[in-house]
Amino acid sequence: MTLQQDSITVQGSVDMQGDSLAPQHAPITPATVLSWLPRNATPEQQDSAIQAYFKPSEINWSNRPDTLHLPGHDKGHNMLDVQLPQYYREGFFSKDTLFHPELPGGRYGVAGDPIPYSVHNDNIITSLLLLCFVLAVIAFANARGFLERQAKSFIYQPHGDTTEILETSNELRFQGFLVLLTSILLSLLFYFYTFNHFSDTFTLSSQYYLIVIYLGMMVGYFLVKALLYTWINLTFFGGKKNGQWLKALLFITSLEGVFLFPAVILQAYFNLAGQNVEIYFIIVLIIVKILTIYKCYTIFFKQNVVRLQIILYFCTLEIIPLLAFWGALVITANNLKINF
Repeated sequence: MTLQQDSITVQGSVDMQGDSLAPQHAPITPATVLSWLPRNATPEQQDSAIQAYFKPSEINWSNRPDTLHLPGHDKGHNMLDVQLPQYYREGFFSKDTLFHPELPGGRYGVAGDPIPYSVHNDNIITSLLLLCFVLAVIAFANARGFLERQAKSFIYQPHGDTTEILETSNELRFQGFLVLLTSILLSLLFYFYTFNHFSDTFTLSSQYYLIVIYLGMMVGYFLVKALLYTWINLTFFGGKKNGQWLKALLFITSLEGVFLFPAVILQAYFNLAGQNVEIYFIIVLIIVKILTIYKCYTIFFKQNVVRLQIILYFCTLEIIPLLAFWGALVITANNLKINF
């Protein structure tokens, strides 16, 4: 009887404790509120029910100081305290963005491979070539008769008593523009050649400065060559023949630019191999030099045929300046590239 009574007593005490520990009112959760709704309740009805039972309240943040610090050390110091010594402010992680959330963190992880540079994606070069093409088309449309007259006078040498037709100011500007166009195309070709054979990184702040440098060198080359021709021709042949030669030289230079324009377009936008472009350029250069020799012969040496004299004249004023200019371009490219 005693054991039976003890077990009943213990069981009653446990039940009493369970009743005392059980909550009088279970807390209402969003899941409980949603369970009261029918299964076909719309999201708007569910939201209304949630808002009816749960009201936003003000958040009270703790004002207690942060006491988390290393054992054996003092509590942390406020970095905004102006009297705090400098050695508290500086540390290994003092400038880390993870330690200072107010600093821009940037990107973390391994950077991907950058897209390699390609000319057909370069907006500056595309705009430059498009501008040259549009201006050339407009100039050719307005100076078609001038070009025909220049071509005829280049092939057929006028007689001494023939009255020459003087160029107008617009035609002279057109000739200057064609020479500038040839200089731009040559600078772009050597710019591509530099990327293929020298380097793709330079000491310049922008790679477009390299095109500007090459363009200045090209214009200077044509000006120096024209001055040398003028000085030599005025000394040995007179002003009339010098004028004929300068007109022929402008026409040959303009023709060179017309021949080189397809090479620039093909290499820039059709991925033509650099070796093929170089072969094309050499062929154009040979044609230009043949035309130069022909015009030099018809103007200066047709009456007095002296083979040695024309060879010396051509080598002095064409071959040597061209080789010197090529050496200057190579030296410029080597000095501007970055050697790793």
